[in-house]
Amino acid sequence: MSLEDPESLNPALRLRRAARLIVLDAEGRALMFRYDVPGREPFWVTAGGECEPGESFEDAARRELIEETGIAADPGPQIARMTPEFVTVEGERVQADERFFLVRVAAARIDTSRHTALEQALMTQHRWFTRAELATWKEPIFPANLADMIAQQETGA
Repeated sequence: MSLEDPESLNPALRLRRAARLIVLDAEGRALMFRYDVPGREPFWVTAGGECEPGESFEDAARRELIEETGIAADPGPQIARMTPEFVTVEGERVQADERFFLVRVAAARIDTSRHTALEQALMTQHRWFTRAELATWKEPIFPANLADMIAQQETGA
């Protein structure tokens, strides 16, 4: 499990608590969403998003999974934690506390009809990536070590 030191959090930035979902289909491919944000290079991310006030990471994972993919499933236990600083799609610099959950699905079908207006505008594509594609894709993928995270789960390391 990748756990970063919470002491390294930047207190000058708003803490953005988020649940991220690594959704794998029966072939072991990972679901990713492409963001096209004006003024920025396109990038790909896992499903997930910010926790609502008072919401646990597990509850946020369950909610985000259904909202972004239409998949109703138990996200299972947290498998990793990362605390990157980044600029949100709205342009706010934040200190993230991201918890990752692994979800395995039988079919590579998703329903994006529950996307918010902002997601509809910026999440322009989705696709299922093999681990090899994740490692060599020409556009940025977040988290950058996603292929390794999946491999660790596959091997039980």
